[in-house]
Amino acid sequence: MRRFSGVKVISKELNLIADICYIAVFVRRARSGEKLKHPLLLLTLLAFIAGPLSLATTAQAAASSNSSASKSQAKPAKAKNVAAKDKTKKSKKKSAANSKTNKNVKNSAAKAMRASYAQPVEPPLRAMRGLSAETLLGEELDLNSSAALVFDQATGSALYAKNIDVPTSIASITKLMTAMVVLDADLSLADEIQVNSEDVDRLKGTGSRIALGTRLTREELLHLALIASENRAASALSRAYPGGRSAFITAMNRKARAIGMQDSRFVDSTGLNSANRATAADLVKLVEAAYRYPLIREISATGSYDVTVPGTRVVKVKENGKVRKVYRAVQKHIAFNNTNSLTRNEEWDIGVSKTGYINEAGHCLVMQTRIADQPVIIVLLDSVGKWGRIGDAQRIRKWLEHDTPVAIHKPAGTST
Repeated sequence: MRRFSGVKVISKELNLIADICYIAVFVRRARSGEKLKHPLLLLTLLAFIAGPLSLATTAQAAASSNSSASKSQAKPAKAKNVAAKDKTKKSKKKSAANSKTNKNVKNSAAKAMRASYAQPVEPPLRAMRGLSAETLLGEELDLNSSAALVFDQATGSALYAKNIDVPTSIASITKLMTAMVVLDADLSLADEIQVNSEDVDRLKGTGSRIALGTRLTREELLHLALIASENRAASALSRAYPGGRSAFITAMNRKARAIGMQDSRFVDSTGLNSANRATAADLVKLVEAAYRYPLIREISATGSYDVTVPGTRVVKVKENGKVRKVYRAVQKHIAFNNTNSLTRNEEWDIGVSKTGYINEAGHCLVMQTRIADQPVIIVLLDSVGKWGRIGDAQRIRKWLEHDTPVAIHKPAGTST
């Protein structure tokens, strides 16, 4: 369209030039005295002169009108573009707001899920600084554990007591109660139980050496729960209980009341939940009750335990000059050590043992042992450092061995 409009303008200019030349010839004849023989020719000349001028004026008017029209059309288009941009910005803001809202909703849901796991708990014992005369017996023995109780089974009295009536998280010491509830149900120990995704720790995120899909007998799971403190083993045992986990937890709390644990509470079979709580005095009763189970004595005092599970092994085979990988089914042997290193120490005569650790509980240890030919139960809760509980146990032993008159003949005022 632009090309044609340019051609029209050029043709008009050529016509105008031709008209000017024609006028110049006419004027030259008029000056030379020649008469205009044809008046109509004069009129035609005037028409030719007026025509281009009117056309030029019309063209200018049309151009100005076109330019104004294009401007007027450009303004709505520009306004439309601005409106479209504003709409795009608004939609982006809206989508961003929606995504932010969705993100907030997801975060709220995640917080709600975490809150469902969380339990209102007391501060750890290590936060306690002051000790009154009523809470400390045996001042000559300095232990790092925040709560401790050395109980003489022969006399039924406490030889050493420190914060024994303060409920605190007990971590994997819970598994002693788990073992008793499983054995009380009189279920076949030869039954196989498959470890599945329901046994994965989604609360603390701890790992496990038991792969999902592994099938182990109930007795093997008891070994792994008590010796290696395997959380998946304890979880699988509660899941395979008649009535499921809820029935198992009910049985745990019922058993606790039956053996006199009045200040204790259980909410899971592993001890990962910090709401599993007890006092040191109650844990003496737990260890005493567990000691009456021969299988628990046998398992918990064992230094290590091996299990055999199906597995695969990759071997390279050479055939026809080519090497290829072959997967073969094999039996894998996995060794688990007792979390209480004292069970592998020949100097210790241990009847029942269980350790525990989560952040809220600190490092814990309960065990029944014989020191200086007397049966004692040692409870150490919230000890300082990984080896603090072992150091405290060694100090208790030396204290009892070198101060036997105090340990045997001096009755303490606090008993359980």
